[in-house]
Amino acid sequence: MHKTSLLMITSVIFLLLFAFADIIIGSVSIPLREILNFLKGTFVNEEYYTILNDFRIPKTMTAITAGAALSVAGLQMQTFFKNPLAGPYVLGISSGASLGVALLMLSPLPLLLHHSLNISWLTSIFAGLGSAFVLLIIFAVSMRVKDVMTILIIGILTGSAFSAIITLLQYFGPQAELKSFIVWTMGSLSGVTSDQLKILLIFTVSGLLISFFSFRLLNVLLLGENYAKTSGLNIKLTGIIIFTSTSILAGTVTAFCGPIGFVGIIVPHLSRMIFKTADHKILIPASAIIGAILILISDITAQLPGYQGTLPINSVTAILGIPIVIRLILKGKL
Repeated sequence: MHKTSLLMITSVIFLLLFAFADIIIGSVSIPLREILNFLKGTFVNEEYYTILNDFRIPKTMTAITAGAALSVAGLQMQTFFKNPLAGPYVLGISSGASLGVALLMLSPLPLLLHHSLNISWLTSIFAGLGSAFVLLIIFAVSMRVKDVMTILIIGILTGSAFSAIITLLQYFGPQAELKSFIVWTMGSLSGVTSDQLKILLIFTVSGLLISFFSFRLLNVLLLGENYAKTSGLNIKLTGIIIFTSTSILAGTVTAFCGPIGFVGIIVPHLSRMIFKTADHKILIPASAIIGAILILISDITAQLPGYQGTLPINSVTAILGIPIVIRLILKGKL
């Protein structure tokens, strides 16, 4: 337990260091003194205050939130399906969330809702519904089919079908909204405002709390479905709880940051390797912290020196994530 606590504290320290580095790095050079003054709540140059308060701090908080949410969502899916490649992106959950957002942005059907609800809430709701729909399909299949590869194939096919529908919506969608949607699909952490960040945090914290308080259910599932049933575990109810948490986490992050791949697959394996445990009471917070660090590293990498913009976060996570996945496969960890 002492070693686990030490690893957890070390992970938190690395998280804080990378978060601070993410705040420092940007197209505008801000003196370290000004950043420290801002964090202490003392006087800061007005220009620097605007950059830090409206852009860099929300972006860093978004990176931490997105990394934690996607990693825990991937951990839950891998445990439930007993499949090392299961994750929000591979199982088509992100595609479902993308379809929900595409329907909101490119379809004329929800236009009436724009006047009755805040667009940020609408985006999150539609993305959550889209991801939940995919999870319901996969959950229904998993109740009938026990082969994990078949379930994985169904998830991939569902994601492909949703991607095809999204392509049709793009083809027939209005030009004005099409560019916004395409930019959204590339993934971005900098587009989340302070108000949107509050919504992101509300949904994400809710999903993480559901996940953490379900750690015993996930631990029982590790021992096999037969053991889980004999121990009195309600598999269907457990599936509903896990899928609800996953749809909230993956759907909300996809809504505000776009589809971000590989994080949900890689981080659970890294957490198991680093902490050397299968106990979800440890793995859930560990995955959340390591996932946050990975997204922060990706965001720092996306900052181009001397360039005003940043690289799409989805591309950076793929570039960083693919070699890790290949290495895990070659080492026999997947």
